[in-house]
Amino acid sequence: MKAVSVENLTKKFGDFTAVDGISLDIPEGEIFGLLGPNGAGKTTTISMLATMLNPTSGKAEINGHDINKDEEGVRKSIGIVFQDQSLDEELTAWENMDFHGRLYRIPKKIRLERTGELLDLVGLEDRKDDLVKTYSGGMRRRLEIARGLLHRPKVLFLDEPTLGLDPQTRNYLWDYIEKLSREMKITVILTTHYMDEADRLCGRVGIIDKGRIVALDTPENLKKRTGGDVITVKSPDYSCKIPGLNESWIEKVESSEGFFSIALHDAEEHMSELIGILIKDNIRITSVSVHKPTLEDVFLHYTGRTIRDEEAGTKDHMRMAYKTRRH
Repeated sequence: MKAVSVENLTKKFGDFTAVDGISLDIPEGEIFGLLGPNGAGKTTTISMLATMLNPTSGKAEINGHDINKDEEGVRKSIGIVFQDQSLDEELTAWENMDFHGRLYRIPKKIRLERTGELLDLVGLEDRKDDLVKTYSGGMRRRLEIARGLLHRPKVLFLDEPTLGLDPQTRNYLWDYIEKLSREMKITVILTTHYMDEADRLCGRVGIIDKGRIVALDTPENLKKRTGGDVITVKSPDYSCKIPGLNESWIEKVESSEGFFSIALHDAEEHMSELIGILIKDNIRITSVSVHKPTLEDVFLHYTGRTIRDEEAGTKDHMRMAYKTRRH
């Protein structure tokens, strides 16, 4: 079953096209990563899917509800965890949850049951009566996720969910997000600047650049498309020509100051043969290392840019869409 269906979705601001006819389907229970540089269209896309912005053209459905014709149905079907904190620090965890439940008109009995279950699920049951201002960053993120699930959404949008958290807390949240998808069949749409996060969590990732989806597949398949492994050979003979490097399994050889970079598939399988060729051609070897393609390489391949952590602090926030005049 499709949890999200998007067809030729477009958003223009005057003469500027922020999202340019994107199409994709996301099945129920998938963790889907939406990656892209600043200004690529991620925030605008999610804002349209969450009914914060009206599209210029195209259509999309969330849990069977049309974003143009059934905004209320869409909003009841989604949960959103913003990059910036949106909790009331002067309330306790329980009070934040209760207030959110009242906004969604969840009956009191159900509201109390779900609040207890979710706070226990995210490990905050013993701190439920403490003011949020006493919470650590990781505890606040867990509370925001619990709050976003209170009305039992079918689709959960997570905007940079682990930004600024320590590695231990990030891993804890990763485990929790995976559990949500697996056990509760919640579809998660994740934006992140951490490539290791997308690689571990996402069944598929879509890379958006200049308003268009330029790549869409599993992380593993995307990494295979970038040209395979790279063996880096440190050598004082880096400027020499190596006549033996003409095997069919060698895709590209480049040299730079002090190094050879040799691109190929299945580096482990051909490593000994490669070393033999270098020795036969009297190339002195100082060291050898193997670099496996990463999602960072994929991102660079498709966008010509790398994602840096500091970009996350300057990106547009989804919440700003609430303040934008609807077009």
